[in-house]
Amino acid sequence: MPVWFADLNPVLQALLAGLFTWSVTALGAASVFFGRKFNQKLLDWMLGFAGGVMMAASYWSLLAPSIEIAENRDMAPWWPAAAGLIAGVFTLWALDKVLPHLHPGMPTDQTEGPESTWHRSVLLVTAITLHNIPEGLAVGVAFGGVISGVPSASLAAAVALALGIGLQNFPEGIAVAMPLRGEGMSRGKAFWFGQLSAIVEPVAAVLGAAAVTYAAPMLPYALSFAAGAMIFVVVEELIPESQQAGNVDLATVAFVVGFTVMMILDVALG
Repeated sequence: MPVWFADLNPVLQALLAGLFTWSVTALGAASVFFGRKFNQKLLDWMLGFAGGVMMAASYWSLLAPSIEIAENRDMAPWWPAAAGLIAGVFTLWALDKVLPHLHPGMPTDQTEGPESTWHRSVLLVTAITLHNIPEGLAVGVAFGGVISGVPSASLAAAVALALGIGLQNFPEGIAVAMPLRGEGMSRGKAFWFGQLSAIVEPVAAVLGAAAVTYAAPMLPYALSFAAGAMIFVVVEELIPESQQAGNVDLATVAFVVGFTVMMILDVALG
């Protein structure tokens, strides 16, 4: 990686990484400028791939460093990982219940959360934004975690995580923007809403990096918290969404491919 990037403050590194992951979502949303529809099988493959990437990142980029940091601090190695994981799952579950949102591909009458008069586009953006908060947080705590000095929390591993999150953000932009375009929304508006769903990632990345940089004792908990939140998103959203059109085998194979790619990225670079 460039020397200038390695010399930056972890918070600034996290900001740049968050901007990168947001830009890939915007790139996916830009598909609306080339048509009204996207091949469903290809989209389901990409969503399955995204789920595999997130699941692998949850362990190799987040849980494994959390355990290693706890061991180095003479703590019970399982405690921060378990506590943070449960807290991350519960937090996303709670947000899922209190915020109205609509998963891509679902009819408006299947809006989740409290009853709402929000427009369909806002509901779709809210759903993906909920998804993107833990991704941005994960990127941020990974860069902040470099201060721990443990091998599994290296700068290369944080970059690998950002690359992995970026890879799986492309279909998210498509999944929001393309249905809106198909319903008659202008290309510009559909693109706007598609990229808007990921604008929270740079913000969450900066907050995550700042928190663990200036409050080092919370680092192993923050890492596992982000892992729990991402695992919740994969199981509650990405896997069902990738299979709702009936492409179960295709999405499952894609999940395994995504998991393998992220594992290789993290182990090879980290």
